[in-house]
Amino acid sequence: MIRTSAIAQSTADTPLPIVGIGASAGGLDPICEFLVSVAPDSGLAYVVVQHLDPLHKCLLPELLQRMTSMKVAEIEDGMMVLADHVYVIPPNQDLDLVQRRFCLRAVTARRGQHRPIDAFFKALAEHNRDTAVGVLLSGMGADGTAGLKAIREGGGLTLAQQPSTARFDAMPSSAIHARVVDLIEQPAQMAARIRDWWSTQESGLPEHAVAQREGLQQLFHLLLKQTGANFSDYKLSTVLRRIDRRMKLRQCGELAAYVAFMRDNPAEVELLFKELLIGVTNFFRDARLWEYLMQTALPQLMAEHPDGAAFKAWVAACSTGEEAYTLAIAFNEVLERLRPEARYTLQIFATDLDDDAVDQARQGLFGADIASDLPADLLQRYFMPAEKGYRVRKDVRNMIIFARQNVISDPPFTKLDILSCRNLLIYFTAKLQEQLIPLFHYALKTGGLLMLGSADTPGHFNELFTPMPGAGRIYRRLDASIHRVANYFPTRVSGLSAPIVSEPSNSSMNGNLQTLVEQQLLKKHVPAAVLLNAHGDILYIHGRTGAYLEPAAGKANWNIHAMARESLRHEMAELLKRATQEHGMISASGLLQRDESGKPARALDLTAEAMPDNGPLHGTVMLTFASQPLPPERRRTRSSNPYVLELEQQLAQARLEIQAVRDEMQASREELKSANEELQSTNEELQSTNEELTTSKEEMQSLNEELYTVNAELQSKVDDLSLVNGDMKNLLNSTDVATIFLDSELRIRRFTDQTTQIYKLIPSDVNRPLSDIVNDLLYHDLEQDAQNVLRTLAFCERQIETRGGGWYTMRIRPYRTVDNVIDGVVVTFINITELKQMEARLRALLNEKETGRA
Repeated sequence: MIRTSAIAQSTADTPLPIVGIGASAGGLDPICEFLVSVAPDSGLAYVVVQHLDPLHKCLLPELLQRMTSMKVAEIEDGMMVLADHVYVIPPNQDLDLVQRRFCLRAVTARRGQHRPIDAFFKALAEHNRDTAVGVLLSGMGADGTAGLKAIREGGGLTLAQQPSTARFDAMPSSAIHARVVDLIEQPAQMAARIRDWWSTQESGLPEHAVAQREGLQQLFHLLLKQTGANFSDYKLSTVLRRIDRRMKLRQCGELAAYVAFMRDNPAEVELLFKELLIGVTNFFRDARLWEYLMQTALPQLMAEHPDGAAFKAWVAACSTGEEAYTLAIAFNEVLERLRPEARYTLQIFATDLDDDAVDQARQGLFGADIASDLPADLLQRYFMPAEKGYRVRKDVRNMIIFARQNVISDPPFTKLDILSCRNLLIYFTAKLQEQLIPLFHYALKTGGLLMLGSADTPGHFNELFTPMPGAGRIYRRLDASIHRVANYFPTRVSGLSAPIVSEPSNSSMNGNLQTLVEQQLLKKHVPAAVLLNAHGDILYIHGRTGAYLEPAAGKANWNIHAMARESLRHEMAELLKRATQEHGMISASGLLQRDESGKPARALDLTAEAMPDNGPLHGTVMLTFASQPLPPERRRTRSSNPYVLELEQQLAQARLEIQAVRDEMQASREELKSANEELQSTNEELQSTNEELTTSKEEMQSLNEELYTVNAELQSKVDDLSLVNGDMKNLLNSTDVATIFLDSELRIRRFTDQTTQIYKLIPSDVNRPLSDIVNDLLYHDLEQDAQNVLRTLAFCERQIETRGGGWYTMRIRPYRTVDNVIDGVVVTFINITELKQMEARLRALLNEKETGRA
């Protein structure tokens, strides 16, 4: 059970656990369900943030107070947060937390862009860290997704309403789709799940678990076996904190119990894997670094290549792609500003260990919350409105190739101009960092740029990188001896542990023996190869390919069909075509390579293989070259046989015709590209119109949500008034007293059923003057008496006879509102017919007695 006394005594040094509850349209009912299930002594504080109409008085505190015995209050600036209290955000305010006190800020964003739930959840994540809880309930839009992400990254707990139970499921569905929700529950079950989570918070991961290397090794082995990722070189404190989080969610008190749970539940291995990856990213993170890159570093890089260049960049650990797209946008912005005469392009390789994150990055689709990270002009130029968010522009998307890659164990990209690896090294041990920095040096060209996170540095590798002045964390690659760099490269092992091999103590061998052997094998025994995409563009080159490929004259073109040497072009094109249409490896053997004089000199074997669809190189083709010198007997001169000469001429003619067809196709492709650019220009104009319509739609949607919230509150009040009205009607009817309520102009406001015996009233007579209604009273001064009561405030009482012989006691009293304002009169008629009849009989009896005496 939760130790409420300990929680209640929490101070600023021990943050009070705070539950943030975000809701919008349709959120009143789930909020009530949640609060009804919360124990009044839970020891937690609850803050309700709902989209409210800024022009309408908030009735939410009054409505919620009926659902819980905890005190419900509307937040005031500077108010202290106390346990076992419910706080409600006021309209048209943003909410922050500073030292356990609320801070209110007036809203500056226009309607449709105000996200109070995200703003408070982010503040809560920063204030409470791992004692923050975020709950997202029914609502339209995507408000709350970014806030839940911040809470989850800080170690807190995130919950979302099960979409099938929400009246409007857009908000919880957005958070679930973004993979920032720990638990998906019905509102009535959430309080119990929060209580279970908090009950394990104080226990934490047992200290002796750190010493239980065997348990950790078993856990790492399960991760390696199922995901292929080795986390043994990650910082132990980071790993233990994430394991601790999963253990608390699964209510496992011991590490051994959690490992056993992982063995029985492979899905938990995947969840822990996602947890350990820590995918923290957003657009233009660390604005100072990006400003320097755009204002100084990239212009300098272009100035070093005045004739133009095709730059290559690698974004390692790209997560969901924000960093890669930011780099592409920054490059385009520099081109737009400088407008150089030469042609510059940037090819970005973005990789991550998380397949789901890479798949999400490939889509180029982001939530509406990115509007807070991007300036409005960049959002308009590089993104198109899409359902529930924005989609990156196609030309920006085409600059980036996404793939799964493990930066620790997989081969790196090479000949790079820019390498971005931001806020990744801080999660690795010092040993692993010392392995990766030389690897980055190997991947970059001389003078290339290394971009690191705000907490990352190249360490003691001063001879490999130098910081750029005023750049923050941008470094320029220095030249270093190949032998010096080789000494840094470690032995790569895929397992968790390996037997220690004692190397021969040979002073003539510099560096690691296995590395040197592998380098020699790669140089002499692995064939040259290139990796191509579906269009034949070269993505990666291995080995020496100069004998088979050469740059084409004119504008730089990295297409294999343009770079292939003349004698191989046609065979290579046919081989690649077959490889994309057939499964397995396609080979062409015994091709003749001619020397400069045109004589056959070498025999060439080509192989082409399409990469597997389920692998990281999906959609690419690997082309390999293997050649050997021709034996002397095959090096014969050109044949003098006329028939052979004719066949060779026909073959040459056919090749020329094929080349002409290729040229025509290339020209058609250029024309189509030009037409596509025109269509794209038209599309951008339509896009601008669409953005304006989208903005209007967002404002209308925001207004609709606010009106829906107001309607829900008013509906609740109407229900209450209906209940009170029913009670009052039954009460008045049960008294058997005819009552008429008149306003200050003596028009009928309300009447009881008994009144119809005196006045001929029907329900449609409400708001009609009483004098218009036919009655049975032998009394014509009722209106005058009522006016006197309104004027003097003194009540009037009379006994009145009806035409049928009945009698009533009529009383006229002033009608007072709850504010003690006179707003009409109340006329009551009490039937005294029986009393009058008894009185008449009694008088008759008295008269008879007096007559008898006389």
